[in-house]
Amino acid sequence: MLTLPSGLQSAVSKLFTNLASVAGFTLLSRVTGFIRDVMLGAILGAGALADAFYIAFRLPNHFRAIFGEGAFNAAYVPSYSRVLETEGPGPAKRFSAQIFTLLLISQIVLLILALVFTKQLLHLLAPGFADDPDKMAHAIFMTRITFPYLLCVTLVTLLAGTMNAHGRFAAAAFAPVLLNIAIVALLAIAFLFPNAGIAAAVGILAAGTLELGLMLIAAKRAGLLAVFARPSWSADIKQFFTAFLPAVIGSAGVQIAIFADTIIGSMLPTGGISSIYYADRLYQLPIGVIGIAAGTVLLPEMSRRFSSGDDAGALAAQNRTMALTIALAAPFFVVFLAIPGEIIRGVFARGAFDEAAVAGSAAVLNAYGAGLLAVVLIRSAVASFQARGDTLTPMYVSLFAVACNVVIKIFLFKPLGAVGLAIATAAGAWINFGLLAFLAMRRGDMAFDRTTAKIGLAVAFAAIALFVALYFGAQPIGVLAGSFPSMRSEAQLLLLAILTAAVYFPALVMLMLAQGMRPRRLLAGRQAAPPPAADENGGPAVPPDTGRKR
Repeated sequence: MLTLPSGLQSAVSKLFTNLASVAGFTLLSRVTGFIRDVMLGAILGAGALADAFYIAFRLPNHFRAIFGEGAFNAAYVPSYSRVLETEGPGPAKRFSAQIFTLLLISQIVLLILALVFTKQLLHLLAPGFADDPDKMAHAIFMTRITFPYLLCVTLVTLLAGTMNAHGRFAAAAFAPVLLNIAIVALLAIAFLFPNAGIAAAVGILAAGTLELGLMLIAAKRAGLLAVFARPSWSADIKQFFTAFLPAVIGSAGVQIAIFADTIIGSMLPTGGISSIYYADRLYQLPIGVIGIAAGTVLLPEMSRRFSSGDDAGALAAQNRTMALTIALAAPFFVVFLAIPGEIIRGVFARGAFDEAAVAGSAAVLNAYGAGLLAVVLIRSAVASFQARGDTLTPMYVSLFAVACNVVIKIFLFKPLGAVGLAIATAAGAWINFGLLAFLAMRRGDMAFDRTTAKIGLAVAFAAIALFVALYFGAQPIGVLAGSFPSMRSEAQLLLLAILTAAVYFPALVMLMLAQGMRPRRLLAGRQAAPPPAADENGGPAVPPDTGRKR
């Protein structure tokens, strides 16, 4: 069995330690998010007030996704890392402060425009609400409360990028937990507000302030805080914007598809937007815990290794990360396809969340589930390009996938409603990931090794075993859960979760052992075939960098 060099073993081990840290805090965020959504479901249900609140919640997050997170990190982390490596900590800190100042100014301008033109924005992005003046009025009022959250969380993204570049991931991974805590706290005192939707909106605003405060304190303690500096049109700033603008366009392309969901969803019967929201919250659990966490840790690791000429190390890190991503996401993929109704009922069916809401959300979750594996792998695939400083290729791929997504939505919206929107989202994700993987492998910036192939095979058979177990076991478990009439849905979901863990993970481990792999040593980076240095004929499997434009 081939082994990784000792230095690469240590790096891969550290990569998984960071990934575990990010995933752990992200899991905490998702758990507290479930508590938040259960409270929202029980108090708001899936009616007109809920639809208005979820539009107000969604809009600042649309713009955050465009200007922050993926787009910003795609340009900022490699740029900051390059300045840090080539010029030192002082210039890197000055670069960070200049970007912070520019970002703050742009967000203040955007906030003013959004507050002044909220009504016009809602008529553009939720035209279906125009037929219900009360719903539109609620949405406008709550959006004006929630939109300042965008300014805070965008600055949080910059501070998180700086700390991630220095291998510090914990504070940024914990920050989203504060959003859930704040909303839950405000819902607990909702009786002090005109309605629960306004209380939850105030919770979002409070969360933005708390998240920004947390990151400012964490950055200061780490000696990485850099806030205000007069911007100068330096070579580093030019290079940042050269990468940032295509990344923004690429992220905007993804958000166009989500905007399409919002626009078309506003035309659904009352409860349609809420059904999409509740299904999406469950769908986002593996995406956030696994997919986004993997991409967050992988991008700076690959950036450093590509910058130092260590292509093999970069590809080894990507292989292990993608293999782990598939292994952890597969059980979610199976349960979303096999038992969506049981999941929705067990999590949300209480209070104002009735059986009709369960059926609507379950159908959407089932459709979303078909695209789960592609979604969780996209961030790792994009890292192949962004780590090289190439934000153009992911942009073009994203725009093409979005165009396909929107076209499919238009065809499926009328016959299938909310489910049609979810199917289009899943199809767009597979188109996006498939094109990214094809282009990256053609350039030599992605190369699957034998170990990854073996893990994929083991995952496939374990997933089939799980599907069979759920298919034959769901009904007997439902009967058994009937012994707890006051908590039947919750007991059924718990028993199904136990069955999932008891079947999938032992099957996965046994199948890996049968192929000669040792899972614990593999994750620690001590047993893994490195990306092939040569193909079967002795030629190079990873083409050398010949100075081609990337």
